[in-house]
Amino acid sequence: MDTALADRLAAVDERIRDAARAAGRDLDEITRIVVTKFHPAALVTDLYELGVRHVGENRQQELTAKRAELDGIRDLTWHFIGQAQTNKARAVRASADAVHSVDRARIADALHAADPDAAPLDVLVQVNLTDDPGRGGVDPDGVPALATHVAGLSSLRLRGVMAVAPLDEEPARAFERLRRCADATRAVVGDATWISAGMTGDFPEAIEMGATHLRIGSAITGPRPARQ
Repeated sequence: MDTALADRLAAVDERIRDAARAAGRDLDEITRIVVTKFHPAALVTDLYELGVRHVGENRQQELTAKRAELDGIRDLTWHFIGQAQTNKARAVRASADAVHSVDRARIADALHAADPDAAPLDVLVQVNLTDDPGRGGVDPDGVPALATHVAGLSSLRLRGVMAVAPLDEEPARAFERLRRCADATRAVVGDATWISAGMTGDFPEAIEMGATHLRIGSAITGPRPARQ
């Protein structure tokens, strides 16, 4: 077992506990997702042996390959957190347990059409918290309409919202806007309580603003290998 990996995981978990305590949050409300982008499937196995049960992937090809390689691990939840594309919706749906990046109706429709009679797939509406329309995510004003559209698709289960904090803004301010988007989403689907926010550099602020799912990579996994 990689003791450095165990030490990094323990250190991050301690920071999560501290942030939850400072925010008056129940630690059981917070799910830590380890992002294993560019790392081999063997790292996921090591993480599993350390108690990790939620992992995240940014690329469909990696998600598909790692899940196939680790098919024997049944109680691992795979989160797709990268930009979703309609032409890869079928492959994403086949490998993901949750998709965090539904940012337009076409993506929702493609995920639904990939397996319309399947058990519902957990999905989140991705929100663009920047002023750049080219960034992934729906504008905050568009959240209610997209949430309503997703809620109307029987093979999808709307769980909440996701966002990445802008680089040029205090994370807490950005996550406060995301929390308002979460409120708007719950007005559409009352139990859509997930808020996927917070990465290596800003997860304490995300916890303070109500994040339920943290997407943490290099602080746990170490530096990413060069992309293959």
